[in-house]
Amino acid sequence: MDEVERAERVCGELDSALRAAGIVLPSLGLDVASCASVPPRPLVELGRCHPDTAKALVAVVWAGVGR
Repeated sequence: MDEVERAERVCGELDSALRAAGIVLPSLGLDVASCASVPPRPLVELGRCHPDTAKALVAVVWAGVGR
């Protein structure tokens, strides 16, 4: 599996996990420019979201670390 495929898989896993927690990041995806380098060094772009979505994400992260 190459780096772009790995990044696509991780992006999908993150999307699934967030959706299971009731969070949707509409701009979640791969940064196209980072995939175009040789060799590709793909980055997962989380994108923009509404402040309520960001607050929900904060709550899930804190719950995950036991706070």
